[in-house]
Amino acid sequence: MASESEASRVSPNIMIAGTPGTGKSTLAKELAQRTNLNYINVSEVAEAANCLEGYDEELQCGILDEDGLIDEMEDTMGMGGNIVDYHSCDLFPERWFDIIFVLRTDNSILHSRLTARGYNEKKLESNITSEIFQVILDGARESYRQEIVHSLQSDTPDQLESNLDQICQWVDLWKTQHT
Repeated sequence: MASESEASRVSPNIMIAGTPGTGKSTLAKELAQRTNLNYINVSEVAEAANCLEGYDEELQCGILDEDGLIDEMEDTMGMGGNIVDYHSCDLFPERWFDIIFVLRTDNSILHSRLTARGYNEKKLESNITSEIFQVILDGARESYRQEIVHSLQSDTPDQLESNLDQICQWVDLWKTQHT
C-alpha cells in the first residue's frame, strides 16, 4: 500500500546500487538524462552536507553519518523523481524507493575496472569479495519488498544500453499507472 506521499508523487524514486565499478554512475547519469529525473550521487551529497564521521584509511573512503544523510535527503526523496546512485541501499527507508536495481559485474571485468581506478589491494579485495558473495543484492532483498528489487548484469556497453532501455520502459509504465 502506497503512503500518502508516495501516492502524490508524479515521478518515481529509483535506486541504482551495486559494488563499486559495476557502472552505477554511468547508468544513473544517462538514465537521468533520458527520463528527466533528478540524479543524486549519495557520496557527493554526504560530503557537501558534512554527513561524514571520518575517513577509513585502509579502504580509502569516508565513513558515512547515515542518520545525518537520511535527514539531509528526506525532503528531496519525498517529492519523488529521483535516481539515487550509491553502492548499497539497505540504509535508506523502504518508503523512499519505487524500484531498486542492483548492478552485477563478472569478477574478472570488475577486477580490471577497479585496478584501473587505482584501488589498493585491501579495497580491491573487499569489493571483489562483496561481488562474489552478492552482499549488496542480498542486502537489498533483505531490506525491501522482493518485487521491487531487480538484479541487472552490467559487463558490456550492450548490457548498459539494454538496462537503460528496460528502466526507461519501467519509468514510462510507472508514470502511466500513477497519473
